[in-house]
Amino acid sequence: MIKVLFVCLGNICRSPLAEAIFNQKIRALGLDRQIKSDSAGTSDFHIGELPDERSIKCAEKYGLKITHRGRQVNRTDFRDFDYIIAMDDNNLQNLNNLKVRYSFPNKEIYLMRDFVAGDEGLPVPDPYYGGEEGFDEIYQILDRSISNFLVKIKEVHQIYA
Repeated sequence: MIKVLFVCLGNICRSPLAEAIFNQKIRALGLDRQIKSDSAGTSDFHIGELPDERSIKCAEKYGLKITHRGRQVNRTDFRDFDYIIAMDDNNLQNLNNLKVRYSFPNKEIYLMRDFVAGDEGLPVPDPYYGGEEGFDEIYQILDRSISNFLVKIKEVHQIYA
């Protein structure tokens, strides 16, 4: 079983939307028994909360359902997940600090947009303080990045679907 964790700050906007997009794509490929995903935040701001209403509305617009409840990254995530993917540099830095604190210094953490040629190093913008159009923008970014990430997973793990 390949396990993927998507991480943003509060786990109510970007990462639950990424999880929903990813889950839809793996189901469409028939890989939902081989690959699982989850999402989390580096902060404890929204533990137990549903995603932002704008994330839910954006997901519904694209035929996705989000049922995730916010949670914070914890020590076992570094052991249990094969891929940990941060949405921006701040979360990447927080995750890199945590992996050292939790004694997983060799765990590789990825940036979401690093899977799209020409987007390497770019953040998935945080739409929290903007309007609904920001959620559509991150949907497009996440959709493209996740499609490319799935190509990588299939190549690395020799999955043919």
